[in-house]
Amino acid sequence: MSTTADAAAFLGLGCRVVRPGDDQYDTARSSWNRLFSHRPTAIVYVQSTSQVVAAVTSARRVGVPLRVRSGGHCLEGWSTVDDGLVIDVSDLTSVSIDAVRMTATVGAGLTQAAVVAALAAEGLAVPTGTEGSVGLVGATLGGGLGLLTRAYGMACDNLLAAEIVVASADGAAEAIYVDADHHADLLWALRGAGNGSFGVVTSLTYAVHPLSRVSTLTATWSGLDLVSELLTAWQGTAPFADERLTSQLELSRNSMTLFAVLAPGGDPAEIERLLHPLLSIGHPDVLTIDASWADAYDGLQIPLDDEPANWKFSSQFVAAPFPVEAIEIVRSLLAEAPTDGCNYFTNAFGGAVARSEPAGGSAFAHRDALFYAEPGAGWGVRGGVPAADDPLTPDCLRWVDDFTAALTPFGNGAYSNVPNAEAVDWQRDYWGAGAERLREVKALYDPSDVFCFPQSVPLDSGA
Repeated sequence: MSTTADAAAFLGLGCRVVRPGDDQYDTARSSWNRLFSHRPTAIVYVQSTSQVVAAVTSARRVGVPLRVRSGGHCLEGWSTVDDGLVIDVSDLTSVSIDAVRMTATVGAGLTQAAVVAALAAEGLAVPTGTEGSVGLVGATLGGGLGLLTRAYGMACDNLLAAEIVVASADGAAEAIYVDADHHADLLWALRGAGNGSFGVVTSLTYAVHPLSRVSTLTATWSGLDLVSELLTAWQGTAPFADERLTSQLELSRNSMTLFAVLAPGGDPAEIERLLHPLLSIGHPDVLTIDASWADAYDGLQIPLDDEPANWKFSSQFVAAPFPVEAIEIVRSLLAEAPTDGCNYFTNAFGGAVARSEPAGGSAFAHRDALFYAEPGAGWGVRGGVPAADDPLTPDCLRWVDDFTAALTPFGNGAYSNVPNAEAVDWQRDYWGAGAERLREVKALYDPSDVFCFPQSVPLDSGA
């Protein structure tokens, strides 16, 4: 069947369909990271679970590959595909809160910022990642870490149930409900390894937490002169602090910034006291705020147009403190960064992540980490020259590769939400000993490998 005929096969789904030649096509096919560019046969914007079932069924019967997209932030561009179907769930934006059971069921199209705002209106919260435009479903299914991690665990630790459309044995698709009593093996897999490997998640149910106000602190140091002292002090205190306190470092060639949230409870004086070992280094500019969680979260956001167009990341979990050698690597490579948009980011672990995991367990495999870390290179202007024509592209890609290789001996695993696309043993890096069990779950729920991409859970260990 021709590509044109393939696209026409999706017009009867009852939802908006964008195809090559449509005015909206170039916008619809674009992802947040403009480093990658794909030309799907069609993008369908589903508005119900039944439309997802119909879309998956149609893709299987037409014989085209499919991918699932929510916020469009898949960092390696794997939420879209050339000559295939993209099922975009961003219109699935329902929110239902049960204040008695302390749960919230949300549509898979909601961004993290939208969920923070909706829950905060009721004095509630669930842990999310820091960047608001990221889809909550994607963040959760890969783990979900951020500034509430040490207080409430990973986003996936708070996942109680999900509705998911899976491939059925008759060559079509069906929706199933997953919780501790129904398909518990799949719930385990969705908690940390669920992005696009088993089906299309259409809604998620979370345990939520009372949270009205938080204390936040931002401290900024200019230059890199104190990076060794700061990173040494941070890794020696942040993973062991009061578990209400979660902090992040963002280090660049020109500045170093500490972000921290104390939740629940506390006040600006307490958060400054808890962070004194860091604030006593040099003379940082310090801002402390007592605010609602929604306002605090909103204050962390950067307008999309102000962000670089192109990004390359790698990820690492760190289970033992960096020695002097590793910290010197961080300092020297930051000093050589090719753009101001290049940085090294860390997020403290410990606390609730290390203390417990959800009933039934999870595929997330890095509970013993002291912190999470990633080098990231950002370059280019949105609406500017394509990444392939930007002279900065090879320099930025090389910088991330060098950073990754230099720090590999000091790490202990990686994060599937921030893929290491060139890694050889990526299954073990992401999921540790759980990789074999994940392949078993994959064989049970998707034996035809309908839901696949370069680093999806495979059917066999050789993939």
